[in-house]
Amino acid sequence: MWTVARYVLANRLRRRQRFPLVLMLEPLLRCNLACAGCGKIQHPAEVLRRQLSPEECFRAADECGAPIVSIPGGEPLLHPQIDQIVGGLVERKKYIYLCTNALLLEESLHKFRPSKYLTLSIHLDGPREEHDRAVCRKGVYDVVVDAIRVALSSGFRVTVNTTLFKGANADRYRGFFDEMTDLGIEGITISPGYQYEKAPDQDHFLRRLETINLFRRLLAGAKRRWKFNQSPLFLEFLQGRWDLECTPWGNPTYNVFGWQRPCYLVDEGYADTFAELLEETDWHNYGHASGNPKCRDCLVHSGHEPTAVTQTFGSLKAMLTTARLMLLGPKRETPPDVLPQPQRAPAEVFEIAPTWQPTEDAENRLHEVHHG
Repeated sequence: MWTVARYVLANRLRRRQRFPLVLMLEPLLRCNLACAGCGKIQHPAEVLRRQLSPEECFRAADECGAPIVSIPGGEPLLHPQIDQIVGGLVERKKYIYLCTNALLLEESLHKFRPSKYLTLSIHLDGPREEHDRAVCRKGVYDVVVDAIRVALSSGFRVTVNTTLFKGANADRYRGFFDEMTDLGIEGITISPGYQYEKAPDQDHFLRRLETINLFRRLLAGAKRRWKFNQSPLFLEFLQGRWDLECTPWGNPTYNVFGWQRPCYLVDEGYADTFAELLEETDWHNYGHASGNPKCRDCLVHSGHEPTAVTQTFGSLKAMLTTARLMLLGPKRETPPDVLPQPQRAPAEVFEIAPTWQPTEDAENRLHEVHHG
């Protein structure tokens, strides 16, 4: 927190209008799961075989300058040099969130050393049934929880990254928060899923007001022992109690194609350099206020968390609100406020697909990528 505060204030003193907070570094796009809500695995096999070298990763981190580096994918533990990538970034004193589905975590832990700069961010989309459904494979939840226990006992910092979809039961997720807290993790990151264009399942993404309804139920009377790895203002935003516009340049993405325009979620081309990304992207075309349909229902942390952080250190009202929430906790409403449910868009605008299940084609694609 202190590192981020100094970084934000230093950039404000330099009067920089746009600066990154977290580099989203994707060293590869291939994965050992084919999740229904993810569009990454839908890339052609020749793309999924590509990967960044450690030197390319270091160059992107130096070029960007963000104090935090999140390493998603794909599944980063599939990268044969992921230990070199993490080690080099730790040497640069970047705070690393190594995002993993944890299927390979136990066998990979020996490659890393516990450090205050390294956090294992474990993909776990809720209780057992919900998570196994989200990743389209039974038994994954139990493997992940066992890996978390091993990582914690080995001295690693561990957080959980949870994405919620339509139909999520707030009471079951509150029980899930209890279970994760009892395990001893540092914190939980929660966010609604983003409607990736290539995701096989288009039926379970939340609309904007559906997200607010869900998170108001989820966080009503939140227990003080729950630790969320997010700013208090972002959690208020998820409940419709604080206005945040998207800062798409706050979490820039670098992957095998280059610097992704405009953000981690929307793919509209690539820039060769970070400076080109900042200077030549028409940022007014993105965010909820722009009217862009791709941004209409997005309340995802990767775009709005940077706004929450910069507001916290740039506004007296935001700073006082953050302090109040940290000291006193959120409002305790029983029952929570519930907003009207939104109307569905016409079928020609938003095509509703059936619940997606892993197909023989998806399994064949995974086998093709990994075994060539």
